[in-house]
Amino acid sequence: MSMEGNFQIDMDEFLPLRDVVFNTLRKAILTGQLKPGERLMEVHLANKLGVSRTPIREAIRKLELEGLVIMIPRRGAEVAQITEKSIKDVLEVRRALDVLCIELACERITPEEIEALKEACAEFKLATKGKDTSVIAKADVKLHDIIVQATRNQRLQQLVNNLAEQMYRYRFVYIKDDSQHEKLIAEHQEILESIMERDKERAAGAAKIHIDNQEKSVINQIRLEKKK
Repeated sequence: MSMEGNFQIDMDEFLPLRDVVFNTLRKAILTGQLKPGERLMEVHLANKLGVSRTPIREAIRKLELEGLVIMIPRRGAEVAQITEKSIKDVLEVRRALDVLCIELACERITPEEIEALKEACAEFKLATKGKDTSVIAKADVKLHDIIVQATRNQRLQQLVNNLAEQMYRYRFVYIKDDSQHEKLIAEHQEILESIMERDKERAAGAAKIHIDNQEKSVINQIRLEKKK
């Protein structure tokens, strides 16, 4: 079912309709197709997606619980703004988890995973030559997933995966800025080399710089948007 806008509903025969609608709206918010501050009108969205208002209402309620949507008195639901406070809060936690992940990976990564990490770095570099932000973001996620997997710590993997859902929105904003791509490639190379050498101190430093640069870039973009 196509929509009038630039995203569409992806039907899945194994999922209830309410989950399909939730996933569709969630993806549209995370990728910026539904923009911060945009109102979510139940009737309008129901017509666009070709569904009733009930799954739309249920999806909006779940999105509010995730912090992606806020309810404004007398206005209804809106896509939550990306604020400096929200990005700092998320990346403060992510920085600590990434340092732990990369230190454990230095101890526990297998030769096969190192080869996979090399390939992922090459794939990311190749992806940046195109203009498809979704492909670049996917390549970035794949690279970081290998490091997280190499920790062999299931609880840590769960924490990172939960936070990754919130991180995706900021990562997408960051990766859209192609002036950062060369820096990202260099940072990935530094992370790869430090893990290959199993140098925990160097690896932890690389992980911190990687997150710090992301925070600076996204905050700078938030400020530029406010001036428009």
